[in-house]
Amino acid sequence: MRLVRVLLVLAVLFIIFCAGFIALTWKSEITRIARPDPGSFDPESVKRGAALAAVGNCIACHTVPGGKAFAGGLALPTPFGTIYSTNITPDEKTGIGNWSEEAFRRAMREGTDRDGTHLYPAFPYDHFTLVTDADNRALYAYLMTRQPVEAAAPRNDLIFPLNIRPLVAAWDLLFLKQGPYRPDPAQSDEWNRGAYLAEGLGHCGACHTPRNPLGAERRAAAFGGGTAEGWNAYAINAQSPAPIPWNRDSLAFYLRHGFHPEHGVSRGPMAEVTGNLAGLPDPDVAAIATYVASVIGPTSPERMLQAEELRKKVGAAPLAVAISSDSQALPEKQQDRGAAIYRSACAGCHEGRRPLPFGGLPFDLSTAVNAPDPQNIINVVMFGLPPADGELSAVMPAFGDTLGDDDIVALLNHLRRTFTKQSEWTGLDSQVANTRSGAHTVRVRPSDGIERGPANVGSVE
Repeated sequence: MRLVRVLLVLAVLFIIFCAGFIALTWKSEITRIARPDPGSFDPESVKRGAALAAVGNCIACHTVPGGKAFAGGLALPTPFGTIYSTNITPDEKTGIGNWSEEAFRRAMREGTDRDGTHLYPAFPYDHFTLVTDADNRALYAYLMTRQPVEAAAPRNDLIFPLNIRPLVAAWDLLFLKQGPYRPDPAQSDEWNRGAYLAEGLGHCGACHTPRNPLGAERRAAAFGGGTAEGWNAYAINAQSPAPIPWNRDSLAFYLRHGFHPEHGVSRGPMAEVTGNLAGLPDPDVAAIATYVASVIGPTSPERMLQAEELRKKVGAAPLAVAISSDSQALPEKQQDRGAAIYRSACAGCHEGRRPLPFGGLPFDLSTAVNAPDPQNIINVVMFGLPPADGELSAVMPAFGDTLGDDDIVALLNHLRRTFTKQSEWTGLDSQVANTRSGAHTVRVRPSDGIERGPANVGSVE
């Protein structure tokens, strides 16, 4: 009898909990509207919205390479399964054509769509919640003046119970701190502008911050490094592995141009980011650089000295010397195999003195070779850097078809031993093999920020 009472009490408590959870997390539907006339939007607001969409890199996730812009359907792999991006064109049937500005703002602020469905945080509303009403209005104007495309996204493929959307509300209760952004009065206007862009629409932490087992950013380790589309997003705080420390000027140059002479060229998802930032005003780029530089913090005297020594070493290095096919100077020992591959395949560009972005970065300066995880240098060697569409850009050939796994391992071990003071990578053989087999999904993008060039956009899955 006592057991029955206990079970009854537990059942009542469970019902009360469920009722309270529903009451806290239920979202009502927002009334549909007729699609607004594109001519009803202020052209200046549309122009501003285009720049804001570039900061958010919206086209990267909401466009299938080779498909229509913003029509959704791009597969986004996560540790919990695959999520497909939604159609954000003003199509009334499959897009957001019948969304009011209120519905759009709620999706950005609360992660809930027009009909009250909770959105998965692969759409980084935990960052977009910081966006101001005025900027949401401009973004809305921009998207509502795009070409409508009728295209329904495939169904998400997520593990149970995460495929039950109402449970996302529990994630929101735990991890979503709603905005908008509150300026820090102790900081400058430029710093606050940079923080607003980087933490909000730019959602830099979505890639550059590690995540907990539930997929939320570990804010205590903000900008401590993360992963995106098969690439490592390096730490951009005090733990940055860059051989020469970043500062405000180098960050601003890199974000504006997609490369820096002491840090190399952007690649992977970051190539899209810098490609899109090309349309941003210089003051905004400088503001982002100011904020990120403050997160990285001041450089210690020891690191400054090391950086100066590296600059002198690279500046004094001799030009690469081509080795003829019948040269007797090639290494004969197996452990020198990597050196032979480097001299025949890499040295011509990386020691050739042709300036970036069209020449190769000296490997002494390479963050990829100095990084604790070799995934990015594996990706670059195997898949190369594709050219941008219709503009000059950095290009590197893909060596995956000409170098076997053992060759790549030997080459990377040589680079690590020769150009860094770091310990050798462990598990390199299996990581190279998994990258080639597709066990790691790697997307390779050109640096123009355009998702409509199938010849230059690919994935290895």
